[in-house]
Amino acid sequence: MSFSGRTVWEVLEAAAAEHPEQIALRQPLGSGRYRTWSWREYAAAVREIAAGLRGLGIRKGDIVALQSETRAEFYLADLAAMISGGVAAALYTSLPYADQARTLAACQARLLIVENETALRKLREAGAKVPAILLTPGSGASTIEQLREDGRRMLESDSSLFERMRGEYGEEDDAVLYMTSGATGEPKMALASHRALVANMDMGPRCLPLSPADSTIAFLPSAHIAQRVVVELVPIRQGACVWFSESLSKLPHELREIRPTFLLAPPRVWERVHASIAAEIHKRPAPVRNLFYAGVGIASRAMQRVQEGRRVPRWMRISRSAADRLMFRKIRQRLGGRLRIAASGAAPLGKDLAEFYAAIGMPLIEGYGLTEGGIVAFNPLERPKPGSIGQLLPGVEARIEADGELMLRSPCLFSSYFNDPQATSAVLRDGWLATGDIAERDSDGYYYITGRKKELIALSNGKKIYPARIEALLKREPLVSHVLLIGDRLPYVSALLTVTAPPGEAHPKVEQAVKSANRQLAQFEQIRRFKILDREFSIEHGELTPTMKLRRERALENHRALIGEMYAGRGGEMKAAAAE
Repeated sequence: MSFSGRTVWEVLEAAAAEHPEQIALRQPLGSGRYRTWSWREYAAAVREIAAGLRGLGIRKGDIVALQSETRAEFYLADLAAMISGGVAAALYTSLPYADQARTLAACQARLLIVENETALRKLREAGAKVPAILLTPGSGASTIEQLREDGRRMLESDSSLFERMRGEYGEEDDAVLYMTSGATGEPKMALASHRALVANMDMGPRCLPLSPADSTIAFLPSAHIAQRVVVELVPIRQGACVWFSESLSKLPHELREIRPTFLLAPPRVWERVHASIAAEIHKRPAPVRNLFYAGVGIASRAMQRVQEGRRVPRWMRISRSAADRLMFRKIRQRLGGRLRIAASGAAPLGKDLAEFYAAIGMPLIEGYGLTEGGIVAFNPLERPKPGSIGQLLPGVEARIEADGELMLRSPCLFSSYFNDPQATSAVLRDGWLATGDIAERDSDGYYYITGRKKELIALSNGKKIYPARIEALLKREPLVSHVLLIGDRLPYVSALLTVTAPPGEAHPKVEQAVKSANRQLAQFEQIRRFKILDREFSIEHGELTPTMKLRRERALENHRALIGEMYAGRGGEMKAAAAE
């Protein structure tokens, strides 16, 4: 597959020409009302805001920071920053304001586009001194609408302005500055070019075939690459409509009302949906529970046969059809009933969870991407394999090193870490990206991520363990939200867990989950002891990244005393206790 050198503007311009009056964006205003932008209006707004940014002195390579939840105005400002020749840098709004202020200083932002007056005030109190524009109406600063009006006047008075702006940068120039989440160390800032972004957009039709008849709901943080590429940029390439969620609490209602055909959500969302289904089934009479689980079992066996290329017996097809008609269809209606592509991204998805959704007729299409590499793999819609990240997208090459590390080469690779050539050269080697992920490849070309290189646990007896697989086994229990496996340079494996119920109530189920996991593990991998924390891991305590990945070193440091208890005295049998 060849990739033509284009900028992000050229892709938006083509969408506006091909689908001028189709609705591109729908922003909620409350009470069921929406403000809409057609593709023609979308492109016009971006063009005028870009001119307004030029009027504020933004030039090629200048960093324009954006601090906002995901909303239509963010899309307009984000693209305008790129199209002005600047570099768009979205902040993680879930981080403390002091951290955001430090990021603004570190990336040397020339301008801050911030969602509202409250956020601006708190950033100012935290020490941010960057000139600011508000995305929504307010009195504390100029607004994006005023900036757009200024840009419109500039374009009317100088008909060649926009073409001059476009001529100052090209596809090799940087368009986005991603803030990495810092799951395995200090967060870094990664630059990606127009060429890298457009190459990823051009891969969209192969793995996510969308059209103007399709729609999705955007609710993930726009600082994250999965949201930025898959839900912001890919729909431009194919003309699909993006609805914006009013809030996470309203998302279940919005799904039923909007009835999207495509939805990207992290595993935590799919886990919560599954947990709510399991809780409801648990309340039903025993015959109903038995019927449901029997239906899931038959559907799973039928799906396995299809994947293996074997014939599905007639009785199994009839049983699966009956279960779908009586039970599974009702579950799918909760998500609108029209989902054609249900995708999971931003974190690994447990195999059991993937198999459950496939059984109920809504297979989750898992993919793989990373800040430095873009979106590089996806399960094909026609033949997904639960537990895998799918096959490489067109134009992506991969190799697996002797130690299992996945190396990638593609047109989507990032340019460099911002002002950090040493860190850049550590991961970019002769055009190949060292991902830090441990991977395997099967005979059909499907890849599986089995762990992180930096998360390797080496027991004191020399045995080596990658914790991701073991942690996934424990998270099959819906009550378990996070797992921290422990054992590096220690005699045996232990674990800290967080749960979604009071620790005392959750303890019996967690204990059973540990025993179940141990039966599937080698003796040296088995969990001898565990403790349930009395609180969740959190961003505030430095234990989670903005994308909800666990920062292991900080979590270990914060709970050193509890961990010490699990290794005090004799270490033979498993001793389970809930932390108080």
